[in-house]
Amino acid sequence: MPKNPPKKTQLSLITHQSQPRVIFWLSLSLIIATSYSLLALKQAFNSPYIVQDDARQHVFWMQRYIDSQLFPNDTIADYFQTVAPVGYKTLYQIIANLGIAPLTLSKLLPLLLTLITTIYAFALTRQLLPLPIAGFISSLLVNQTLWMRDDLVSATPRAFVYPLLLGFWYYLIKRSLIPSLGAIALQGWFYPQSVLISSGLLILQLGEWQRGKLRLSRETKDYYFSAAGLLVAFLVMLPYALTQSDFEPIITATQAKDMPEFWAGGRASFFTDNFWDFWLNGDRSGLLPRRQSLPILLYAALLLPCFGKIPQHFPLTRQIHPSIILLPQILLISLTLFFTAHLLLFHLHLPSRYTEHTLRLLLPIATGIALTILCHGLFQKTQILAIGFATILAGILLFYPLLVPNFPKTAYEIGTAPQLYQFFTHQPKDSLIASLSPETDNLPTFTHRSILVSWEYAIPYHLSYYLPLRQRAINLIRAQYSPDANEIKTFIQNHTIDFWLIDQSAFTPDYISHNKWIQQFPDVATEASLKLEQEIPLALPPLIRQCTLFHTQKFTVLDAKCLVRAW
Repeated sequence: MPKNPPKKTQLSLITHQSQPRVIFWLSLSLIIATSYSLLALKQAFNSPYIVQDDARQHVFWMQRYIDSQLFPNDTIADYFQTVAPVGYKTLYQIIANLGIAPLTLSKLLPLLLTLITTIYAFALTRQLLPLPIAGFISSLLVNQTLWMRDDLVSATPRAFVYPLLLGFWYYLIKRSLIPSLGAIALQGWFYPQSVLISSGLLILQLGEWQRGKLRLSRETKDYYFSAAGLLVAFLVMLPYALTQSDFEPIITATQAKDMPEFWAGGRASFFTDNFWDFWLNGDRSGLLPRRQSLPILLYAALLLPCFGKIPQHFPLTRQIHPSIILLPQILLISLTLFFTAHLLLFHLHLPSRYTEHTLRLLLPIATGIALTILCHGLFQKTQILAIGFATILAGILLFYPLLVPNFPKTAYEIGTAPQLYQFFTHQPKDSLIASLSPETDNLPTFTHRSILVSWEYAIPYHLSYYLPLRQRAINLIRAQYSPDANEIKTFIQNHTIDFWLIDQSAFTPDYISHNKWIQQFPDVATEASLKLEQEIPLALPPLIRQCTLFHTQKFTVLDAKCLVRAW
């Protein structure tokens, strides 16, 4: 990578008025990015009870910023507050202090993140190939790629990884020290795993490939630049290394292999007996993003290295900046961290997180450059063919989302039990709800009340958090399907339950067989099913009418104190 790029290649992130074509293509990129975001925003405010799937975990507890009395002594809320990155928490807290609720902010942030991501994607591509059309194609494909997944729209920590990665890559190419250091610090505060990727890139800047040999850089300023970046990376990651969480230790690979939670159908499905699925396609273990979540045009990225072999046919390749070496460097670091994460499972969290995010940015950028070179090469040979190809390409680029089911993908969960939410909202703030109903996943977000257990919050990576939660779930299943009244009474008293929410179909064998939360615990699930199939009299059903506080066609809420008094 050149140390002092020629002045003419130092393209500004903010374009100048003397560059009308750049302004036009960047504006068009931002307009399209905004249109995608507005489609998601329309869904986000389409109902008073709607929340993004993953935001249920990461945002519900932030209601504490508005009312500190909520979720008292709530282990689930404490856990997600503890594991949240400091910058992520601080941002939501500052905005909450300004009067914007965390749930509302989580719906607004994707628009801002999309625009920042678009600007950096456009600017980075122009650094590599100084043509605005290339920046437009790349940024458009970046947006389509990200909106085919629910990462960006989640407004969770991983939503911030895309603008922060792109920002760092852009400033790294420009050798802008202070912005680069700021980008690394923000990565550590919002998505710490990305700091490892950036640190790897900084180390690679100390080497250069010349005449078929790798040698150390002879530029002193390269060592200063990398040392400063690595120092910031060390400082921003140091608190994570020194702080001992109350929820340690992290589960080991050996322990995980013995738990159904980490196999197919489990809450954190990771392992599989299929070799290719595990190493390539696994959502948490695999190297590649899922094929159905990538625009079909991204395969054109494979053409880019081919064009460089035949510059006489594609002369625009001569305009590619030498900084293009950054793309394979990012790929190399991502692969290294991917395999390292597998070796240290699960201490670097999930291996796929080191490749899927970078590939969702690398492939669109490489594709934008490759398609621009291809169009230019065709134009040099025959204008008619080039115009026809460009027309087809434009149609695919602009209208491809119309062919993608559920584009943009938002994974918004719509609450379908408003009366239930309103009932719990009017209960004391220190209430605790026990339930095996799938609707329990929504209660902390829509009612701001604590729950005993739930599938959505059963994240099994930290044993001091998960094992007690797992035992509470098992106790709840056994109590709900127990013929022994004393077992129910003991369960309520041990866990200080206030309300017991029951689905109307809860006491049928089909309910157990189709409830993925109950099936997470095969032994107790089988035990409960046998009791129902053998029609063994259970202790809870006879008391439902006597202890009902709230009732709909689908749900019944029981007064736990009434259940205790009944025996």
